[in-house]
Amino acid sequence: METRNPRRWWILIVLCLSSLVLVVDSMALTVAVPAMTADIGASAQDTQWILDSYILVFAGLLLASGSLGDRFGRRKVMLAGLLLFGAASLAATFCTSPGEVIAVRVAMGVGGALIMPSTLSILITVFDGEERGRAMAAWSSVSMLGLVGSPVLGGVLIDHFSWHAIFLINVPVVALAVAAGLTLMPESKGPWSKPDPLGAVLSAAGMTALVWWIIELPQHGAFGGRSGITLAVAVVALGAFVVWENVTSAPMVPLVLFRHRNFSGGSLSLTLVQIGNGGLLLVLTQYLQFVLGYSPVKAGVAFVPLAVAALAGNVLGTTFAARTGNRLLILGGMLVMASSFALLTTVSAGTGFAVPAAALGLLGLGAGLAMPAAVGALMATIPAEKAGVGSALNDTIQQAGTALGIAILGSLLASGFAREMPAGTPEEARHSIAGALAVAQGDSGMVRAAREAFTASMSATFTISAIGVLAAALLAALVMRDSRPEPSATPAQEAELAA
Repeated sequence: METRNPRRWWILIVLCLSSLVLVVDSMALTVAVPAMTADIGASAQDTQWILDSYILVFAGLLLASGSLGDRFGRRKVMLAGLLLFGAASLAATFCTSPGEVIAVRVAMGVGGALIMPSTLSILITVFDGEERGRAMAAWSSVSMLGLVGSPVLGGVLIDHFSWHAIFLINVPVVALAVAAGLTLMPESKGPWSKPDPLGAVLSAAGMTALVWWIIELPQHGAFGGRSGITLAVAVVALGAFVVWENVTSAPMVPLVLFRHRNFSGGSLSLTLVQIGNGGLLLVLTQYLQFVLGYSPVKAGVAFVPLAVAALAGNVLGTTFAARTGNRLLILGGMLVMASSFALLTTVSAGTGFAVPAAALGLLGLGAGLAMPAAVGALMATIPAEKAGVGSALNDTIQQAGTALGIAILGSLLASGFAREMPAGTPEEARHSIAGALAVAQGDSGMVRAAREAFTASMSATFTISAIGVLAAALLAALVMRDSRPEPSATPAQEAELAA
């Protein structure tokens, strides 16, 4: 008898649209920042807050919003998040000052935190183990397409309209997702349990402080300035959260999940991968624009090999998952990803685009094989009644890894660039390649030196990425296990169990 939801593939489209709006907004905004900040008169500090306010709120509220979905209904929470995100996006088109944009980004962060855990938790409750791999691969593919396509879309919108169009494009996507969610998606929730307000407050405070500390690493160092205080708040709040969740009778987050090899191994592996991947777009976008001279739109198009190969990897992974198991797919995919970073370490100022294109293809193929398998193995350990907070825990760990990767790799890139620039170079030209090219004003010697310094520091940065992904592959191979289907019980055993 068919027990699967007959609308499950339509539901998957709704989930993909919901995730896509978050990816497109985040990546398209990075392209819009120069035009937006010039139009509203934003300072460097304002710009930092426009970018960071979203991720601070988003990361801080993920666990609490996942718990809300389990308690009150995942569809309700996701739709509420979509409505808030869409309303804030519409409001952003009327913003005329940095303060207004920051306020809108905070509201969008709250909406995003409500959306993200619900999409993955609904996916794992709607699809059974046999189809979950295909659904996860499709969900990942759409996110990858959004990741690669949104900078191109952003560049086109800014060229033909204004930076406001970056936010306006969210509105019809949100409206479509809400309409489809109301008509197609069933409600799902866990059994009622006591609320855990202290756990919610501690998790929000701890994760916000941790991500804030990571963001400020390149500027203040690990303990300099106010970083030491921020780190202390993060350690105390998260430590108290772990203690409280282990002693309370109704914990918001089932930390017992970390005792499962696939959950702990998958979480740590994905964190290491995200640290390695964190600075990829940041670094390669600068290489394409400042070393190869690409326009923002052309730089976005250059990432197409990554998306195409990721789609191919997803198809291959779905095809072979049943035969090889998740662990072998994760190991093989991560080794391919590590080889792509190793290839990127060979890039120099005169390399051109052929080598980065090949590396992006390898990276997409490896990610398409490894990432859906890792998330699928991890999510399979989470009981259905805790799907929301379990997926939020996975999202939170990966967000922290991404933020840490951007901070570490960005800091390494900046310090390496300053070190590689020739002695006697003006101070303002040692901070970044963009600053050096602005100071050079056509001086071919300084332009060449800046490009060589950037590619040298880029190679060192990608070496760290390769090491991080190799460590993730090793961890996955040693810790994770392939789950075996339980043998069917005989009629005699069923009678015995019933008795």
